[in-house]
Amino acid sequence: MNFSNAVIYQIYPKSFQDSNQDGIGDIPGIISRLDYLAQLGIDYLWLTPIYPSPQKDNGYDISNYYEIDPVYGTMEDFKTLVFLAGKLGIKIIMDMVFNHTSTEHAWFQRALSGDKKYQDYYIFRPGSNGSEPNNWQSKFGGSAWEFVPQLGLYYLHLFDKTQADLNWDNPEMRRELYKIIHYWIGLGVKGFRFDVINLISKPQSFTDDPSGDGHRFYTDGPHIHQYLKEMHQQTFGRYPDILTVGEMSSTSLRHALQYSDPRQGELSMLFHFHHLRTDYKNDQKWELEPLRFMELKELFAKWQTAMENNGSWDSLFWCNHDQPRIVSRFGSDSTLYREKSAKMLATAIQLMRGTPYIYQGEEIGMTNAYFTQIAQYRDVESLNFYSLSVQKGMDPYQALKVLQARSRDNARTPMQWDASRFAGFSTVQPWIETNPNYQALNVEASQKNSNSILRYYQKLIVLRKQSSAITNGGYRMLCCDHPEVYAYRRYDEHEEIVVFCNFTAKTANVDFPMHAGFSFLLSNDIPKPAAPLLELSPYEAIVFYKKRVAL
Repeated sequence: MNFSNAVIYQIYPKSFQDSNQDGIGDIPGIISRLDYLAQLGIDYLWLTPIYPSPQKDNGYDISNYYEIDPVYGTMEDFKTLVFLAGKLGIKIIMDMVFNHTSTEHAWFQRALSGDKKYQDYYIFRPGSNGSEPNNWQSKFGGSAWEFVPQLGLYYLHLFDKTQADLNWDNPEMRRELYKIIHYWIGLGVKGFRFDVINLISKPQSFTDDPSGDGHRFYTDGPHIHQYLKEMHQQTFGRYPDILTVGEMSSTSLRHALQYSDPRQGELSMLFHFHHLRTDYKNDQKWELEPLRFMELKELFAKWQTAMENNGSWDSLFWCNHDQPRIVSRFGSDSTLYREKSAKMLATAIQLMRGTPYIYQGEEIGMTNAYFTQIAQYRDVESLNFYSLSVQKGMDPYQALKVLQARSRDNARTPMQWDASRFAGFSTVQPWIETNPNYQALNVEASQKNSNSILRYYQKLIVLRKQSSAITNGGYRMLCCDHPEVYAYRRYDEHEEIVVFCNFTAKTANVDFPMHAGFSFLLSNDIPKPAAPLLELSPYEAIVFYKKRVAL
């Protein structure tokens, strides 16, 4: 199945729309906004987890894979969503968390009670020399092992201690997961996003990692391709129209090419995050540094070219529920340049080779929240970082500055629908505070402005669906050594498209020697003709088009 002209919209249900005024978004709230999503022009809705959960990690700690968490609605609500979205041509993608379950899941509870069968669904190990089985670290801070006194054993948790890792080396456990996929396909789901799926295969030696946190042992682990092939063969591969995307934490290009190679029979496409580490200092999320722009360009070119040459497929995204807002990060959220830089960033990412993803609020240019007190934060990762950093001596003010730039909560503030109290998300205090800028920055205002970011996203989506060069054409980076401009060419036998994006707040000059025959197509600034030398204003994006004449 070809997903090249599809556009996917990600919803974080907790923060999208509250229908019953409890301060938490829900499925009926999503249903009430389907017309808006259809007008945007998207093809798929990816919902982050809506299963029953203790919510220690905002739903990525699942206690039951077969139900809907009552806070989000009922199974009937979900079926209504699938049906009504389908009538508008929108398909539903469910988020599947198969690396771990909540410790409140029935399997883990039976393991705790001493049931050996269910203990083998997880990774329980005895201690080593009176301590943890090894020195691996949790991605949320501290040891990756938690001791269970009544069993005298430790269990592995790469994330929070309430998220116990599953043992994928157990074929019986794998079969239980496959049943879950069939169940949701039976309910009309047309796609799955698999959370941190490249971490599922752990080497059973569990040796110490003297120079790190252990991730090099289990990232793209020993049996990962075997397990993904099996899952494909046993579940979604049996259906002609199921889209799958794997979140691949710290993966390598070599593995990525295989994950998304249709000849391998693993996944349709993948998420990788190398381009979103180009402002990490020392490759550490919590150490701030300005964007290394040349590195960003080189990564785009490297991955785009390799994916094309191998026939593999990529996901195109800046934002999701785990990332800060891109306009605050790589653009400018100043009044002067917020709209223009948001449009530029959208142009840069969406016209490349791959399937674009839009995260809720991205299409109106939502910004980081800039919370000023730790009490405003909800994210477990952020709270752990703050606590550990202050314990180690970091100034609390500095720790908050880091959270303002990096916290996942920047992406989780309520969707800004209008200028009414609580941004039209709810009539009561939401579970997390609204961004203070909602009165000026919201969907209603965007819909009234023909030059808004929202209108620009609609144009980009239409362009993708109309252009064979964008959907299926080749990619070549241009102006490779330019320190301020990211430029590339998309082409097939019918047409050529050239994209120029100025990533800075200053004017940039760029050569366009192949300008002959190109005409203006799209810009976030004043239209201009193709010329041998282009002057790009701050954060300008401009796209040129040429029809190729068949010989």
